[in-house]
Amino acid sequence: MSSILRSLVLITLLAGCSFSGGNKNPPRNLDNACSILDQRRSFLPAFRAAKRKYGVPISTQMAIIWQESKFKADAKTPKKYKLWIIPAGRQSSAYGYAQALDGTWKEYKKSAGRWGASRTNIRDAADFMGWYMAQSRRSLGIAMSDTRNQYLAYHEGRTGYRRGSYKSKRWLVNVANGLDRRAAMYKRQLISCGKG
Repeated sequence: MSSILRSLVLITLLAGCSFSGGNKNPPRNLDNACSILDQRRSFLPAFRAAKRKYGVPISTQMAIIWQESKFKADAKTPKKYKLWIIPAGRQSSAYGYAQALDGTWKEYKKSAGRWGASRTNIRDAADFMGWYMAQSRRSLGIAMSDTRNQYLAYHEGRTGYRRGSYKSKRWLVNVANGLDRRAAMYKRQLISCGKG
């Protein structure tokens, strides 16, 4: 093999290592919205696009993505086991930044006409969340800035939310209350660094 060809192969391999999984790991300091956006330059344009299109605040998007995936692009639900040792699949089909279920993601792609959308793409994940929350606003009357109730509808599904299924899940109500506080914290931080 010629030295030029070897060099090209080496450069290709190194480029693949440095760029292929660049954003699969979550950013550091997940308690600081400004730091997250500084580390992931593609996030702010994605969140702003969803805000313009659907009216969902950036801080709400960020709080829910923090809860769902901790900003990890290829996040999956934990594995299930039979007899504590035999793998039996995952807890659900939730995947990606927004932890969208297979069926809901398929519905989104069809309804929004976004056939090439990927759950590991932040722009697509943010658009999905905006789309879902806009439907919750229309059918349930939940304001886009109401992080707590938007999350409850997101987690339980709109039918479950309408039935009040979350009311018997104290842990879920506590999570939703915490997300309301996190969204408020992110909002203050975003204003302070001029990204709100």
